[in-house]
Amino acid sequence: MERQVIDMNMKTMDGLIGARMNIDMMDVPIRVYKEARLKGDTATMERAMDYAGKCSDKAWEYEAKADEGMKEEAKEEREKAKEKAQEELAERIEKRKEEQKAEAEALVEKMQGNGGEKTTDVPQTKPDGEDGPDSGTGTEGEAAQEGGTDAATEPVKMEMPDKKPVLYTSTGQAKTMPEQGPGINISVSV
Repeated sequence: MERQVIDMNMKTMDGLIGARMNIDMMDVPIRVYKEARLKGDTATMERAMDYAGKCSDKAWEYEAKADEGMKEEAKEEREKAKEKAQEELAERIEKRKEEQKAEAEALVEKMQGNGGEKTTDVPQTKPDGEDGPDSGTGTEGEAAQEGGTDAATEPVKMEMPDKKPVLYTSTGQAKTMPEQGPGINISVSV
């Protein structure tokens, strides 16, 4: 593969160098033509123009060779760019598939861990007065050393209530409200 790139570069270089050399070589017959014109020597003028024409023709041939080489190089570069773009696209597609697979697995694990029940994660807290991390009967460090966890941060799965109104006391205990009949007023203060 590299050999072709070098050959194409050589073709272009050969064309450019050959065209430049023939243009430079054309200067000599042109100078001879000018000197012969001043002397009035038509035979030398004709020979000089013949040499200049041959150099010009060769310069055009080399120029065409350089153009061909540059077109081949451009085509090769386009093919390389296309292949590179396809490889990058394939890598991105593969990466995206892996991400989707990982997301799907995480979702399946989450759903399986839930057990299919309608639950809500609620931190487990105990009211004041009961044994817990805030009751003074133990420390969080002791709980961690014994293999336990901090009860205040451990989520507890609870079933959703039947959507009855709930009041909370200042200690955080929940009390369900009795069914209201007509004429019962509730006063709320903040």
